[in-house]
Amino acid sequence: MSEIILSIRGLHKEYGTGVKALKSVDLDIRKGEIFALLGPNGAGKTTLINIICGIVTASGGEVLVEGKNWQTDYRHARARIGLVPQELTTDAFEPVSRTVAFSRGLFGKPRDDARIEELLKRLSLWDKRKTIMMHLSGGMKRRVMIAKALSHEPSILFLDEPTAGVDVELRRDMWDLVRQLRSDRTTVILTTHYIEEAEEMADRVGVISRGELIAVDEKQALMARLGKKTLKIMLVEPLETIPPELSEWNLALEDDGHQLCYQFDSHAERTGIASLMRRLSDLGIAYKDLATHQSSLEDIFVELVHGERASA
Repeated sequence: MSEIILSIRGLHKEYGTGVKALKSVDLDIRKGEIFALLGPNGAGKTTLINIICGIVTASGGEVLVEGKNWQTDYRHARARIGLVPQELTTDAFEPVSRTVAFSRGLFGKPRDDARIEELLKRLSLWDKRKTIMMHLSGGMKRRVMIAKALSHEPSILFLDEPTAGVDVELRRDMWDLVRQLRSDRTTVILTTHYIEEAEEMADRVGVISRGELIAVDEKQALMARLGKKTLKIMLVEPLETIPPELSEWNLALEDDGHQLCYQFDSHAERTGIASLMRRLSDLGIAYKDLATHQSSLEDIFVELVHGERASA
């Protein structure tokens, strides 16, 4: 069993207006894992992170960082947490190297030029170390924010929408960096709107909607548990309607009648595919090709959030 580095119990937040931003969140994060928190705007992702990082005060609940309470052992918690926020807030008139070194000093860490140099090189910032912050591009400023967050050598790194508004090349660089951090046993928790980021990098995925965690699981287990496969049958001749003899399979007709779609559970003992194909043959419905499509995390996310709303 992996060591739990961050434990969240009954965490909730209600504003004076009555808005419930978080509704009793329980979550354990393991040391060295990459955990992706997915959710639409306003779901509570940033509120959750800001409470853990001490920026927003919780209405109730508890957070343990390496077994110690994040409020009574505030210094312990903050020394072990790094945060890269959504907003780019940097010292506009300071050079890159001084900006990063200053962040290290804020946590009482001794000066370590070698550490700062290593960080800047790792983030492709070494050539920009003397550049004034205001002269950097948005992507480079994002890199500096990550360097600042890592300067005091935290064991937990929060990335709140780390690649929002950056180009594809920089996004790939960020993914590589996160993988390097995991190899160093740094725990990474990221929120993202980019489903492919979670699918590409995360070990586990949590889905949050309207302040509630509605699913948490290993990425592959979540896809296996909730992911469905769709069999697409390309017909030789188009159908105007689905024959009543095929009603038990709950088929959909697409592509102007040229394609039948059958959704099934790939883990079921009987998928119903064999009997469907026999019935098509009995009805004289010829097909020229077959293809299957596995649900992606994006499909699962949409289904989870839609289902959660429907049940509310």
